[in-house]
Amino acid sequence: MIEISNIYKSFNSKQVLAGVDLSINTGETMVIIGGSGCGKSVLLRHIIGLMQPDKGSIKIDGTELAHIRKNELFALRKRLGMLFQGAALFDSLTVAENVGLGLKEHSEYSAEQISGIVNKKLELVGMSGTGGLMPAELSGGMKKRVGLARAIAMDPEYILYDEPTTGLDPIMADKINDLIIDLRNKMTLTSIAVTHDMVSASKIADRIAMLHQGRIIFCGTPEEIKGSPDQRVQRFINGEAD
Repeated sequence: MIEISNIYKSFNSKQVLAGVDLSINTGETMVIIGGSGCGKSVLLRHIIGLMQPDKGSIKIDGTELAHIRKNELFALRKRLGMLFQGAALFDSLTVAENVGLGLKEHSEYSAEQISGIVNKKLELVGMSGTGGLMPAELSGGMKKRVGLARAIAMDPEYILYDEPTTGLDPIMADKINDLIIDLRNKMTLTSIAVTHDMVSASKIADRIAMLHQGRIIFCGTPEEIKGSPDQRVQRFINGEAD
């Protein structure tokens, strides 16, 4: 499991995270919601060790990230997959090369074995036969799928989604939601998604946590959040201005 305890992070004089506490259980999908700029993506970067907190603790399966060596952190990251908000594909690489990049750099598989794994992952995300295409030839939804294939290429135990449906039309967004659920079931993944899309959050989440002014102010099931008495939560999930 992932245990986040009393995390603080500020940039210059701006406090972004101000005592975040959250536990993500093995095998569940935790969705973190909150307004733009509230620190959702910053929290994800802490979980994968790209940022260090000013104060607090993050443990993955009991391992404290702040206390491990760089080579241990790199080994830990191999257990995590990440779908970036804009897919973050390398424009100069083909779809197959993008998906297989981690395998090429961090495994001893042959080129033939990597090709087989890449084709299997592309099939899982509904992108069979696209390995020879370039990112510029893909739609936004296709890029998300390829980014997801890359994220699962090394069979991670954890997968992190940064705004997985942003920029997609409602039908394509729903397909991505279905894909997230399908992959979780097929691969027994622990998933963490940050989003402000309540349709997506309600569909994919086992639990939803709301980040507001640097703290988690609610954590519960999609049904429980609908009944929360906290007006800050209700305004957000119903899209109501203050």
